[in-house]
Amino acid sequence: MWGFLFAGVLLDIQKYFGIHDSKAGLLQTVFLICYMLFAPVFGYLGDRYNRKKILGVGIFLWSGVTLGSSFIPESYSWLFFLSRALVGIGTSSYSTVAPTFIGDLFEEGKRTTMLSVFYIFIPVGSGFGYILASSVTQAAGHWHWAFRVSVCFFIFRSFIWSTLGFTAVAFVTGVLGFWMPVFLYRAELLHGIVSPCLEEPCRSSNSLIFGAITVGTGIFGVVTGAEVAKRWRKINSKADPLLCSISMFISALFLYVAIMVAQENIIATYVLIALAEFFLSLNWAVGTDMLLCIVEPNCQSTGIALQILVSHLLGDSGSPYLIGIISDTIQNNHVDSYLWQFRSLQYSFITCSFVGVFGGGFFLLTTLYFDEDRKEVFQRCRGSVCI
Repeated sequence: MWGFLFAGVLLDIQKYFGIHDSKAGLLQTVFLICYMLFAPVFGYLGDRYNRKKILGVGIFLWSGVTLGSSFIPESYSWLFFLSRALVGIGTSSYSTVAPTFIGDLFEEGKRTTMLSVFYIFIPVGSGFGYILASSVTQAAGHWHWAFRVSVCFFIFRSFIWSTLGFTAVAFVTGVLGFWMPVFLYRAELLHGIVSPCLEEPCRSSNSLIFGAITVGTGIFGVVTGAEVAKRWRKINSKADPLLCSISMFISALFLYVAIMVAQENIIATYVLIALAEFFLSLNWAVGTDMLLCIVEPNCQSTGIALQILVSHLLGDSGSPYLIGIISDTIQNNHVDSYLWQFRSLQYSFITCSFVGVFGGGFFLLTTLYFDEDRKEVFQRCRGSVCI
C-alpha cells in the first residue's frame, strides 16, 4: 500500500521538487534497487534472529523515514531520493520476513490460506494507497499530509483486519436494508399472503414490519453489544474482536437459515431475520471502540474516516448493486415467474452469508494483534488512552 502512496501524489511531488519525468521514474528505480539488494540480507537475518524484532525494526524504519520525508525542503530533492532508498530497505524487511512470520504462526493447512490472504492485500493495499494519498492531499491541501497521516497506521495490523470486518458488516447491512423488503414481498406473494402489484402504489406491510425489526434489533443490539463487551473485557483482553467475530458468524448462520426457510414459513423468516440483525448490530459500538484503542489519539479521527471510506467503498456502496446483478442473471436464465423472482433474490442473498463468515474471520484475525497494538498505543500515550 505505502509504496503506491507515493505514486498517488507523484504530480504534486514533481511540482514541489521541480523534477522531470526521468528523475521521477528514478525515484521508483532507487526504491526497487534497495528493495532487491536488501532482501537477501533480511532473509539471512530472519533465519538466524528474532523475526518479530526484525519486522518491528523494518516497520519503524519504514514509517519514520516516510514521516521524515514529508518535512524535506523543496531545494533538497536529493534527500527525498535518499528517503525513497531507505523506504525500499524497510519494505524489503517486511516483505521478506512477514511470510515466514506467518509460517511460524500457522500449520501447513492453514498457512496456505493465510499466505493467500496476505498476498491478496498487495493489490488491495496498492489501490488503498492511491485512495489515501489522493483523499488526504485534497483534504489537507498538500501532499506532505498524505505521508504524515499514513504513519499512524504503519504498526496497526489489527486496524486493517478490523476495518475489513467492519466492511463485511456494512456489506451485509447494505443488502438487507435495500433488498429485504422486496425479498419478503416476493416470499409473501409466493405464499399467497399478498396480491401481485399491478398498479401503484404497491400495498405491502413487510416494509413496516422490517422497519420495526430494524429499529428494535438495532437499539437492543447496540446496547447489548456494548454491555457484553464491557463485562467480558474484565476477564478477557481480546473481548472486543472476539465478540465481533462470534456475532458475525452467528448472524451469517441466522441469515442463511432465514432465506432458506422463507419459501416454507414466512413467520419463521421474520424471526430469524430479527436474530440476524440483532447479532449484526452487536458490532457497531464495539467495532468503533476497538478502533479507538488501536489508533493514537491524534490520529483517531483520521482512522475513523478511513474506516468509513473503506467499509462503505467496499461494502454497502456496491453490495445492493451486486445482489441486483446476481438476481437479474439468475432470472434471465429461468422462466419469468413469481417463483423465480423469489428464488433469484434468495440465491443472491447467500452471498451475504458468505461475506458475513469472512467478516467473522477478519475479526478473528484481529485477535492475533489486538493486545500488542493496544499496548503499544498505551505506552506511546503514557496511559492516556484505552485504560
